[in-house]
Amino acid sequence: MAADLPTGTARTAHSHELTVRWTDTPHGRARTHEVRAAGKPTLPASAAPALGGEADRWHPEELLVAALSESHMAWFLHLAAARGVVVTDYVDHPVGTLVADEDGPGGGRFAEVVLRPRITVADTAMADAAHALHAEVPARCPVARAVAFPVRREPVVGTERRRP
Repeated sequence: MAADLPTGTARTAHSHELTVRWTDTPHGRARTHEVRAAGKPTLPASAAPALGGEADRWHPEELLVAALSESHMAWFLHLAAARGVVVTDYVDHPVGTLVADEDGPGGGRFAEVVLRPRITVADTAMADAAHALHAEVPARCPVARAVAFPVRREPVVGTERRRP
């Protein structure tokens, strides 16, 4: 849902409404929960294993790393399409480094997230432009702009191998 910002601004605000529901056990010790949004599949989630969560469910720290990667990818693909750069494959293997606090397990902060996208473009002539687009994304990416730790990018751009 979009809402207008205060008078004098030309931007539009977007709301993202979710439901996060804890799925209790008889003893109240579970850390499992579900993330829901209208019209989307339910996401099984949990606290991180260090906080007694389930390792086979998504936890908030993983979802933050995924959100950074997904948002970067979406903006990169948008800019590439606008500039005529034909992307034929995009895969990222992001890594978030969490530094634990000294006062016990589970607490801490992200030191950084490194995005490592591997992009394939349709033509060798597009490779330099594709590589340069990664430098433009951070200024546009709302997720990267919202975090208080460095988000580094280590992109690799290649081209399709065409058979003669």
